[in-house]
Amino acid sequence: MKLSTKSRYGARILVELARHHATGIPLQVSEIARRQDIPMKYLEQLIRLLRLAGIVRSVRGPKGGHVLNVPPEEISLGRVVRLFEGQDELVECISSPETCIKATSCRFRQAWKEATDALYANLDQVKISDLMDPHS
Repeated sequence: MKLSTKSRYGARILVELARHHATGIPLQVSEIARRQDIPMKYLEQLIRLLRLAGIVRSVRGPKGGHVLNVPPEEISLGRVVRLFEGQDELVECISSPETCIKATSCRFRQAWKEATDALYANLDQVKISDLMDPHS
C-alpha cells in the first residue's frame, strides 16, 4: 500500500496547525505552505477537505486563517488517512463482496481484512499531538 501525498501532506498540515493550537492564533495558508513546503494550490484543496470533515475551521478577517477545530490529541492518523484515501479497506471486496466474482470462495479476503484491521488499529493509536516536534 502506498499513501497518497494527500494523506502525507494532510497530516503535515494538521501538525503545523497543532503547533499553534494552544495560542488560538489562526495560520494563513501561505504560512502553512511555506513552513511545510506544500504547494499553495494543493494545500488549499486539502484544507477544504479538512474543513468539510470538521477537523479545521476558517477564521475570517485581516488576521484570519485556519485553526484546528478538534484538539490534536483527538485526531488520529487513521482518521486522516481514511479522509484522504477515501476508503477504509486495502481491497474493495472486504466491504463490497459483490465487486468480485470470487469473494465468497476467496481465501485471501479474510487475510486482507485482518491486514486492514491491523493497519488502522495502529494508525488510530497515533495522534497528531504525538507527531509534534517538541523542539519546534
